[in-house]
Amino acid sequence: MKITEDLFRPVLITKGRKTGKEHAVMLRAVNYNGKIYFSRHMPDGDWFQNAVTNPRVKIQYKDSMFFGQAKLVTDEELSKKISELKYPGEERAKEKRVTIEVTLD
Repeated sequence: MKITEDLFRPVLITKGRKTGKEHAVMLRAVNYNGKIYFSRHMPDGDWFQNAVTNPRVKIQYKDSMFFGQAKLVTDEELSKKISELKYPGEERAKEKRVTIEVTLD
């Protein structure tokens, strides 16, 4: 199976940076140019810090499990584009966010 939706709500599973245990959280995600993006206001969330520390992640969506490699997005224009796609027509699309990019295996 392949993820075909541009905007969807999967479960992101990261490896805890302190415990080493799996940490699962449902998030709004953006599928853009063959990559999956997750973002938030500040880099203080557990899932965000876990993905930066342990970039091997899983994405559970519908009845499928996807595996991939996460990395911090440093391109501010790309982060801005992801916010616009994540929150179409909403005021919060203009807010500065930190973004993780996942390249699926």
